[in-house]
Formats: sequence, C-alpha cells, structure tokens
Amino acid sequence: MPRVVHFEIATDSPERAVQFYSEVFGWKIQKWGGPEDYWLCTTGDAEQPGIDGALMRRSKPGWTTVNTIEVPSLDDSIARIVEAGGKVVSPKETIPGVGDFAYCQDTEGNAFGILQSDTKAG
Repeated sequence: MPRVVHFEIATDSPERAVQFYSEVFGWKIQKWGGPEDYWLCTTGDAEQPGIDGALMRRSKPGWTTVNTIEVPSLDDSIARIVEAGGKVVSPKETIPGVGDFAYCQDTEGNAFGILQSDTKAG
C-alpha cells in the first residue's frame, strides 16, 4: 500500500526556516547537493516512527507543505490520479539516485508528490 515517505515545507527564506526548525525541534538539517535551496531534514532516529523531509524555497504563491507518497509505478499512479479527477501539476522528472517524481493535486486542490523509487539506488 502506498505510504507517505517524505515531506517538503515551502519557505520564503530557507536559511531562516533551517534555523527555526533546528532550534525548535532539534532537527538535523543540511543542504542537499541537488536542487538549489533544498535542505534535507532528519527529524529523529530511524528506529522511531516518523518520516524525514526537506525545506525548500516556495515556488508558487500559497505553496505550503507537501507530502510525498511512494508508489510502485509513477505512470500507473498518474493515470489513476487523472481518472479520479486529480491533476498532474508538474511533469514527471527523474531525480538521479532517488527515482521518478511528479507533483499532483487532488480533487480538493491539495498538492502532493508521488515517487517511484529507483530500485538500483542506495
């Protein structure tokens, strides 16, 4: 069953948000070598329940927090999302070493990501 595996918090100032979340919650946050202004957040011990995520520069007005759901097939999931009345809001892209990814929107206008992991990575 597909599950939420990652979150992204959109920010106007990633540096300010890094300081806030690390001070308030003790998250370990480091800049990722991928997209500009993308900071990976480790929110706790891997043995405890929870997920890790990222802080990123806000790309669209009103963009807030987006959860990413891991799916077995990105193409099949895109087809099911559109068939059920949702939308794809960014084209499918490959994130090297991670997998194939797309941003989508549900029937209520909520944004979410879908990820087909690269089984050869890591």
